[in-house]
Amino acid sequence: MKNAVILDYQSLAPADLDLSSLWGLAGIHWQTFDSTPVDKTAQRIADVSIVLTNKVVLDANLLAKNPQLKLIIILATGTNNVDLQAAETLGIQVCNIVAYSAESVVQHTFASILALQSHLLDYDHAVKNGDWCKSPFFGLLNFPIAEIAGKTLGIIGYGTIGKRVKQVAEAFNMQVLVCKSIVPDAEKDDSRTAINELYRQADILSIHSPLSPYSENLIDDAAFALMKPSSILINVGRGGIVNEQALVKALKAGQIKAAATDVLTTEPPSEDHILLDKSIPNLIITPHTAWASQEARQALLIQVGQILTAFLNSKPLPNTVTGNVT
Repeated sequence: MKNAVILDYQSLAPADLDLSSLWGLAGIHWQTFDSTPVDKTAQRIADVSIVLTNKVVLDANLLAKNPQLKLIIILATGTNNVDLQAAETLGIQVCNIVAYSAESVVQHTFASILALQSHLLDYDHAVKNGDWCKSPFFGLLNFPIAEIAGKTLGIIGYGTIGKRVKQVAEAFNMQVLVCKSIVPDAEKDDSRTAINELYRQADILSIHSPLSPYSENLIDDAAFALMKPSSILINVGRGGIVNEQALVKALKAGQIKAAATDVLTTEPPSEDHILLDKSIPNLIITPHTAWASQEARQALLIQVGQILTAFLNSKPLPNTVTGNVT
């Protein structure tokens, strides 16, 4: 019998999910915690061989003190909460979940784009504030509405989600530019656009990149200085990719028209987080929900079941990630 723990079970919002792919597995004794604070992680991974974590951090120190660990499943695509190099050195297999939430994230991306271009939230607020009732005309046109057809969409991060965003954008009759890889020594693709040129040309810039040393603070003061004053920024990647102080300055100074972010550098944010300032104009913030459709969360669990089944049967594991130890 293998002991397994889920450290942040409620991050899956499991109430509407079929969990038989987990609980139905013979050979695993499960323990679940709705959430796990930093000071409880060591205690909760002791004496287990399998750990499932969404965002709970497993650093090199924790891994080294738990030689019984054999498998870590990250309940997401991003892997920055686990020290992959330490895990590989210690012989701990790590798997993530891939290509499970593409449609959910793409839907959220375009919901954000359309809400900003149509001033959807501003009009909703105006109506509920009584402004429409006072209008001398049949409608209310207090905020400028811009079409996305014919606009240029710049994509940073061209994996499964980025490719699907491109397809949907083209269905909206948008022009699409894909950023050249920001990873040094990546395979060159002359059909892609250099990042500074992307900043200059994009009417809408959409981020679908993981957080890495190459993408951290990628969108900074210098990047905003290159963008059009009429451009909007969408971040459904990771919070650390956009420098949050630079974003505040860009919005307040009118360097860009608007932004929507589903991710912040610190999650959940403190009440005094810099982006929660109500004086920041034209900013939509959602609480890291782009990935979280019911369909996507169910697909995630199916992949987890497949990984665990392979592990229990000593088969090669799908979605293995490594620390690139040389």
